[in-house]
Amino acid sequence: MQKNIIGVDLGATSGRVILARAGDDRLRMEELHRFPNRMREIDGRFYWDIHALYEEILRGLSVAGGRGERIDSIGIDTWGVDFACVDPDGDLLGLPRAYRDPYTDGVPEEFFRTVPRESVYAKTGIQVMNFNSLYQLYALNREQSPALAAAEHVLFMPDALSYLLTGEQVCEYTILSTSQLMNPRTRELDGELLRAAGVDASLFARRVMPGERVGVLRDEVARRTGLGRVEVFAVAGHDTASAIAAVPAADERFAYLSSGTWSLMGIELPAPVITEESCAMNFTNEGGVDGTTRFLKNITGMWLLEECRRIWAKEGRTYTYAEIMA
Repeated sequence: MQKNIIGVDLGATSGRVILARAGDDRLRMEELHRFPNRMREIDGRFYWDIHALYEEILRGLSVAGGRGERIDSIGIDTWGVDFACVDPDGDLLGLPRAYRDPYTDGVPEEFFRTVPRESVYAKTGIQVMNFNSLYQLYALNREQSPALAAAEHVLFMPDALSYLLTGEQVCEYTILSTSQLMNPRTRELDGELLRAAGVDASLFARRVMPGERVGVLRDEVARRTGLGRVEVFAVAGHDTASAIAAVPAADERFAYLSSGTWSLMGIELPAPVITEESCAMNFTNEGGVDGTTRFLKNITGMWLLEECRRIWAKEGRTYTYAEIMA
């Protein structure tokens, strides 16, 4: 029996809504809608326009609804670490801060005066990058963020978007694993790190694993898109986790290079590797599908090229990728 599944894949520079038809040992994919994603700079701070992203997702879903497609389920993945604040009434508290906002510059070094770097790595197995959620939360508390102060929950980006679709608040495992707040062995939030960041574990919604049902499209979304009450599932919410799950490897002995704004190079393992050597080399252990660990290194990816294209376009010079390659 054929299944029709819509995948929403959001990167730091673009997004796609894709229709996948699975059945008879075949997978056919069709891009329904593609759109740009840009950070917004407001008074020297950088944000993601989550409302614009939501509207683009609805446009993509409406393409399927307008054609009368029968959709069995929807899933969303995005980049890691960033999150939205939600108040007790369920309203979003402003725009989510973007990980390239300089408000976390120097924050890890300040944080390590409370919890040493080696201890943070030993607890989480996550590489130290100044924009990790741990340091973003610490920085928001330091600047006395009214959004964080009023928040009942923080929702990572894929969870925030599935919340807008369904009204259900969840915290998906693979995206949580990028935060540097979670113990990868127990899969529980670390109390010492939470206290040092100035937040409580209750700030995070109920935990779900890839493949768990989140909810169904809200009545308004069901009507607007023409899809009806389609189920929304938690996929591997971190885009790299979804990408690695799709690697067509013949066995477990493979390496990968997943290239986007960042390039991620690594291997898939049954358990995390947290040693003095992996700490010194700043390798990371992120959660994968079916309990796997993505042991990898972040490498500067297509960001440099995308920024060049953006600046060139401002100067009136536009180049296609084919022209750049030539």
